[in-house]
Amino acid sequence: MQYSKSKMELLVKNDAELTKRLKEVMKEHELEKSFALKALYHSLVKDGGKYQKDYQEL
Repeated sequence: MQYSKSKMELLVKNDAELTKRLKEVMKEHELEKSFALKALYHSLVKDGGKYQKDYQEL
């Protein structure tokens, strides 16, 4: 499964919990949005993560 910035943006936009988590990651680690999206992908989507099915459906 390949990382897609546009898919991650859609996934975050459609899920309030992910939106909140994105903001927390950006603030906590002082990351730009693009890097925070990639971090969320690796922690919550890739390899059987909680949001993998939702991501694949986009």
